Amino acid sequence: MERSTKPVYGGQAIVEGVMFGGKHTTVSTIRRKDGSLESFEVKRQSPVWISKAKKIPFIRGIAGIVEASINGSKHLNFSSDRYDVDPADDESIEPEEKSSKLNLILGVAAVAVLSFIFSKLIFTLVPTFIANLFTPIFPGHVAQNLLEGGFKLILLLGYIYILSFTPLIRKVFQYHGAEHKVINTFEAGLPLTVRNVQSQSRLHYRCGSSFILFTVIVGVGIYLFIPFDSLMERILQRIILIPVVLGVSFEVLQLTNRLRDIPVLKWLGYPGLALQLLTTKEPNDTQTEVAIASFEEMLTREQSYTTPAKADIV
Repeated sequence: MERSTKPVYGGQAIVEGVMFGGKHTTVSTIRRKDGSLESFEVKRQSPVWISKAKKIPFIRGIAGIVEASINGSKHLNFSSDRYDVDPADDESIEPEEKSSKLNLILGVAAVAVLSFIFSKLIFTLVPTFIANLFTPIFPGHVAQNLLEGGFKLILLLGYIYILSFTPLIRKVFQYHGAEHKVINTFEAGLPLTVRNVQSQSRLHYRCGSSFILFTVIVGVGIYLFIPFDSLMERILQRIILIPVVLGVSFEVLQLTNRLRDIPVLKWLGYPGLALQLLTTKEPNDTQTEVAIASFEEMLTREQSYTTPAKADIV
């Protein structure tokens, strides 16, 4: 089957596991403290406005981010709560989990969206303040925008680099690599064996890491066309333009994915792939097994929701 005719699946690395999402559901699988595997499912039940917005160019990216933040945080919460708990203790903690389930779902969803907004504001405004300090040396509009973009890139790379030294985050980056390898194996039409998966690249054109980098590049391009007369005006512009930058960056990401098989144009996605050298690490075989199990479980559940009896489930 050609790659272009295959369903498009995405994923996310979590603590000691991987989450994969299809059209109808998202499934994560983690390795527990005793070495066993456990899966967790969150069905896609997005509000109507998100479903409609995901069909509109330049808006669909923002809707997708909101949905991914909510669903992804639920899976992260599951993995961080369960991976280091001895399965023998599951029964004793189950009543408490059940009593707080509704609050947990609502809380995680709210925190996910608010955390994304806060982090985006910090990532946008801090480089703006720093670049403004260099106005006496680099006073021009173009120079200031380029300087701001440079500081954003330094902040991004430095933050990821420092995080990579944390043992837990390093493992997450390994699972991130395993996630990409599984997707690449599936898109190549190969059986999902550890050997086949490990032979694939840990980089992928549709990765969220690439998206983050594109927000820096696209932001510089958009800001060049919008002059400002003061620091306050510059700050307000940056805040107002956050949705625009996100929407355009998502379309750029999709474009580079469509062009990745064209020799002359595939280099457009290379900056994002380069960043993935930091955000992904080579997984070991046991981590790859977890990723394969998660993907296969997602495929199984996806198929169950496309049968005539469950065709209305979205």
